[in-house]
Amino acid sequence: MEHANLSLEEIQRQLDEADSKKAQLEKLLKSKREEGKGAVVQQIRKIIADNDYDAEEIMNLVLRRRRLSGNRQYRYYVDPENPENVYSRGALPGWMREKMAEQGLDPASKEDRETFKANSLQLVEGRQTA
Repeated sequence: MEHANLSLEEIQRQLDEADSKKAQLEKLLKSKREEGKGAVVQQIRKIIADNDYDAEEIMNLVLRRRRLSGNRQYRYYVDPENPENVYSRGALPGWMREKMAEQGLDPASKEDRETFKANSLQLVEGRQTA
């Protein structure tokens, strides 16, 4: 073992040097990453321009998708006869299927689902879901 014969002071000095070198390397790494961002930005701008798009429009699409991956706001529908019955998206709840069938509407039909939501439920915007 190469360090076995070192004194306590020498071990501490080498550890301090290693910590100092690590801090310098971390600072250099951060600096290099910052420098690299400029090149990435230029590449992105070139791709957008080469495809004849507006950079702001494309970046708004990129950023919107990233934000929506966290808390997203969906429309949701409430049964005015029973506020406990709420539908947002995905598989239809049993209460909604039953009410649609009572009205002669087919839950498998997108057109019938839209008709039911428009005529029988109250639309509420902006319910946050995670």
